Amino acid sequence: MSASARPQSQKTILVAGGAGFLGSHLCERLIRKGHRVVCADNFSTGTLENVRHLRSSEAFTLLRHDVVHRIDAKVDQIYNLACPASPPHYQADPIHTTKTSVLGALNLLELASRYGARIFQASTSEVYGDPNVHPQVESYWGNVNPFGPRSCYDEGKRCAETLFHDFNSIHGVEIKIVRIFNTYGPRMRPDDGRVISNFIVQALKGEDITIYGDGSQTRSFCFVDDLVDGFLRMMASPVSLTGPINLGNPVEFTIAELADQVLELTGSRSRIVHRPLPTDDPRQRRPDISRAMRELGWQPRVVLAEGLKATITYFDAVLAAKGRKLTEVA
Repeated sequence: MSASARPQSQKTILVAGGAGFLGSHLCERLIRKGHRVVCADNFSTGTLENVRHLRSSEAFTLLRHDVVHRIDAKVDQIYNLACPASPPHYQADPIHTTKTSVLGALNLLELASRYGARIFQASTSEVYGDPNVHPQVESYWGNVNPFGPRSCYDEGKRCAETLFHDFNSIHGVEIKIVRIFNTYGPRMRPDDGRVISNFIVQALKGEDITIYGDGSQTRSFCFVDDLVDGFLRMMASPVSLTGPINLGNPVEFTIAELADQVLELTGSRSRIVHRPLPTDDPRQRRPDISRAMRELGWQPRVVLAEGLKATITYFDAVLAAKGRKLTEVA
């Protein structure tokens, strides 16, 4: 389709990290809304399988690229989702994780400045660290260990937020920042390392369910469809709304309660075992979403049990496919 023949509302949108768990759902939704999508990913944690169904669309372009390197593409909007988000993955190469968060943000902000594109930063609840304020509000500065095993991710994202605000104030770049709380759903990796994927995979395999600590620590879990809806609302919000804005589910569960739900929904007979709590693991994590409700008209709609059912179905199919492949190889 020529530029002149495109619908007036159609935009060309770069999704950095677009082959990942969240990014692939976002790419899918943007194409469904009639936009052209450039999906950039270095495939460190993203997979081709996540976007395979989009590659037949003329509106989808896949680009293998690491955002730590300069990128040039004339686009109208940019979503920066490029960074491993689970502790095992971002701790595997902490220096590259910091580069991805900081240099990646810098390169994408320069791209936005060059073409006058609006840019979205997927920040994280990890900027609050092990919080002393509960629930967490956007005005809370956090309690982050700058030298711990999670620091590469936590501090990298905090620095990225600083860069976004500086580009906004100095260069007039239109920015949107959200802080994402625990999210789950189909297309998570089986080796993701976060609690929901761990519990579901262990339950489906009949392995012990591993709880770190006594299980009394809390999390709030947001289904991926709800989160992507928040992304789109934030990107479409007035220029003056820069963020950060919390996006997450304010309903709080203990890790022990989550394990019980997974066991019940899978029908698994896995045992629950306890291991020592990792360093800097937050004791409580729950968003205050008052601002998202007020400014974006957004709140999550999918209850945990329904989201878990969809996620269990997905993982069951993934594990079955892997089993078939192993049988074929043998």
